[in-house]
Amino acid sequence: MKQPTVSIILLNMNQPALTLACIDSLQKVTYPNVEIIVIDQNSSDNSVELLSQLQNVHFIASKENLGFTGGNNLGMQKANGDFYLLLNNDTEVAASFLEPMVMALSSDPKAGAASPLIRFYNNPEFIQYAGGPDKIDLIKGKNSWKGWQTATLTDLKSIEKTSAAHGAAFMIKKSAATEIGLLDDNFFIYFEEIDWSLRITRGGQSILFVPQAEVYHKESMTMPKEHPFRVRMMARNRILLSRKHLPGFQFIRSILYVTLISFPMNCMRYLIRRKISLLTAYTKGFFQGAFNLPYTTI
Repeated sequence: MKQPTVSIILLNMNQPALTLACIDSLQKVTYPNVEIIVIDQNSSDNSVELLSQLQNVHFIASKENLGFTGGNNLGMQKANGDFYLLLNNDTEVAASFLEPMVMALSSDPKAGAASPLIRFYNNPEFIQYAGGPDKIDLIKGKNSWKGWQTATLTDLKSIEKTSAAHGAAFMIKKSAATEIGLLDDNFFIYFEEIDWSLRITRGGQSILFVPQAEVYHKESMTMPKEHPFRVRMMARNRILLSRKHLPGFQFIRSILYVTLISFPMNCMRYLIRRKISLLTAYTKGFFQGAFNLPYTTI
């Protein structure tokens, strides 16, 4: 019987070296039925020239930066696979990482998505993701991945249901994506994987953590943690996520928490550190989220 096709989608924007390293690791995988799709997000360097010449890679050059959501949505729309794997270009993979995830999803008709064990590339003995949080906190808009910065756990042997898949390596069945819809473009980047995970589980399907599959993540290589755009989008999308998934009274609680506690604390933190550009970005993101504005406004 022919094995299901996995469409692996990578986004690139002015980072051809990272993308090429990721593709090099993907070309060594042992799973036989894979297509690699690379979406270039209107790079201004030599990315298109380098990546468009790759063999066995479906290359698409977008004329604009569509964000994490739009870029991956474009990739899924062009994909031919039975499974879609959204994979960050700042990752490298273990050669046998696909078989456990394909088997796990294929053998469980109620499972819609899965993520592998994700380790830090530069310190692979430490874990970035070993499953979603026990509870997604939509009031505070804060979520922590299981296993975060812990040493290798000895009990990571069994596939288990989890609350959320990780955006760095998010595998979803084509049938699940068709049923619940693609990524929400309003997020553009950040918290979109939590939104997608909530839509999957609330639609009656489960998400699996598959520890036998391993991916190595070069964390924050695509964008530094204190980049103003990242700070702004994280502030905005925390509120957007709560607005989308909390009923009226609980959303009011969330807004009160963010306004009275989170907002002043973060503003003070940036002021004390004299990070005025981050303070400005955070303030913009807060107001964009609070008033449900597109990220391009203000």
